[in-house]
Amino acid sequence: MIPHMGPFRGLLQTSLLGPMSGVPTTIPFYPRKPNVNPTRRRLLIALAGAATAGLSASWASRMKTYAGSVSDHFDGTHFFDPDGASPKKLAEVLRWQFGGGRERHKWPEWVPSPYSDTPPARVEGSKVRFSFVGHASWLIQTGGLNVLVDPVWSERASPFSFAGPKRHNDPGIAFDALPKIDVVLVSHGHYDHLDVATLSNLAAKFSPRVITPLGNDTVMRAADSAIRAEAFDWQDRVDLGNGIAVTLVPTRHWSARGLFDRNKTLWASFVLETPAGKIYIVCDSGYGTGVHFRRVREMHGPLRAAILPIGAYEPRWFMKDQHMNPEDAVKALADCGAEIALAHHHGTFQLTDEAIDAPATALGIALDQAGVPRDRFLALKPGQVMEI
Repeated sequence: MIPHMGPFRGLLQTSLLGPMSGVPTTIPFYPRKPNVNPTRRRLLIALAGAATAGLSASWASRMKTYAGSVSDHFDGTHFFDPDGASPKKLAEVLRWQFGGGRERHKWPEWVPSPYSDTPPARVEGSKVRFSFVGHASWLIQTGGLNVLVDPVWSERASPFSFAGPKRHNDPGIAFDALPKIDVVLVSHGHYDHLDVATLSNLAAKFSPRVITPLGNDTVMRAADSAIRAEAFDWQDRVDLGNGIAVTLVPTRHWSARGLFDRNKTLWASFVLETPAGKIYIVCDSGYGTGVHFRRVREMHGPLRAAILPIGAYEPRWFMKDQHMNPEDAVKALADCGAEIALAHHHGTFQLTDEAIDAPATALGIALDQAGVPRDRFLALKPGQVMEI
């Protein structure tokens, strides 16, 4: 665990927490940055980057957490993956962030996508329309329902409004261009996936159902009681209406939003049942032995499509247990057996050390080496659309 922050404590409390409140507040989507001492900024950026890359952030001792019965993946206090790996320890965090020999590629300040989507109000019938918003955010339209996945419209994926991973391109759909949103799927609590500012804005405009793994509903409602969060366990199937349902399935990852809440909320992937077939949505995952992907194939196959992460993977010694690289993602596609795949979790927020274009480039190479046609596993840019 990262120790008490000492002189930084006031900054932490007044960033996304009200003074001594312990509850995140809604922030503007594109806040201005105040002047911050460079040394202090470097530490804050490191901590905020760590939070979104799957490491500890900076607070949560006051946060309410999940309380439920012991199970094969909950010990009464913490969730765990029987087939997973524990989060990295502080010494490893510091080795990555401040150790010698680090090779961190600098991303361009701004890399706009040439695409921008204005979605239709609804998509009826057996078609599924995928619109890539950016990073791990998608709009999926099918069967008359509009479903958002891990929506993040904020400028930063961070507990801070002035430091931490910042956007390098706009969302592929302007927030005001969204159709009425019926359902939101939120996979886990890391800041690049659970963005309370966006969820609060969605609640105010559309009041959608928010389906999330156990414990994350508490985080959301603490931020804004208007967020209609519903929490479920692994293997729970949720009817969304119009013949569409979603099942939460285990994934090789973990969770935290602060120092003292590691694995106190659950994480999951999703299997979305649509008129066109089942869509496997993996928002964050390491590969491990591939058992999670093979089990989804056994329990939920056949899969019409999969959304698989390909970015935030360097350095491998640190990231391999929680984030797949493109080679892993190609193996995951083979394991789960989906007909086609869409790549995400790259190109918007720099969470780790690889170059901005490295995941997409490496995906093509990995597909060629595996003998998989490149058009079976596509890496879209924000604003691009695919239909099946």
